[in-house]
Amino acid sequence: MDDPEQIRQVHLAYYQAGADCVITASYQASVAGFMAKGLSEEEAAAKLRLSAQLGLDARQEFWATEANRIGRLRPLVAASVGPYGAFLADGSEYTGDYDLDEEGLFAWHRRRWHILAESGVDLLACETLPSISEARALQRLLAESPEMPAWFSFSCRDGRHISDGTPITACGRLLAQEDQVVAIGINCTAPRFIPSLISQLRGVTQKPIVVYPNSGETYDVENKRWLGLSDAPSFGSHSFQWHQEGAALIGGCCRTGPAHIQQIAEQLRGDPADIQ
Repeated sequence: MDDPEQIRQVHLAYYQAGADCVITASYQASVAGFMAKGLSEEEAAAKLRLSAQLGLDARQEFWATEANRIGRLRPLVAASVGPYGAFLADGSEYTGDYDLDEEGLFAWHRRRWHILAESGVDLLACETLPSISEARALQRLLAESPEMPAWFSFSCRDGRHISDGTPITACGRLLAQEDQVVAIGINCTAPRFIPSLISQLRGVTQKPIVVYPNSGETYDVENKRWLGLSDAPSFGSHSFQWHQEGAALIGGCCRTGPAHIQQIAEQLRGDPADIQ
């Protein structure tokens, strides 16, 4: 709301660091949230559209420079469809302990979904989903935007279960036959759990696996602060392992920055002639 140009510059920094995809700053944004800050419904919708446009503008600026196109895929812009828990801002995106059932979640997500799906982005990032009921609600919305691809990624409590305790394999099976789902995976999760989660998903789906864990720090929900250390070179080394174990799309979530993405790119980007 206050400095959209700074958001555009952040997106551009990630492209310059080597990112092939950026995720818009709509994760915690919603019509209801903006209206609670005093905006009208149409003003709130305009802010969501702006979140998409900032990513698109940054890509256009990056791709307009010929040197940036050498050995690179044209980057993508994914609109973030964050969980209901991010709107609540009470840590429930890490538990799935919601006051809404599947029908309520379907209704809550619907307006933002259509705004973002019609914003000109390349795909939707349905991310940090803590519960299978929220995944089902978003799965139902796919049918209302039949031309829009999406990935689904889950926050996980350990190496086998998403945050509400559902096995990650059940989530993989739920989405494995959805043509619009272009990848299934994990984000906003501790890096130490990623190898096991990749293995679990590989057993139930042939779809590409997306992983973008947190830096390795842990979030103190009560005091709203991060604890621990973030080391970009180590994160890059882990990314190579995740790729070897079957992850096709790799990035970073909380407390990662352009330096982490640069490390991933240096670890994984091969000979430009190999790019398909």
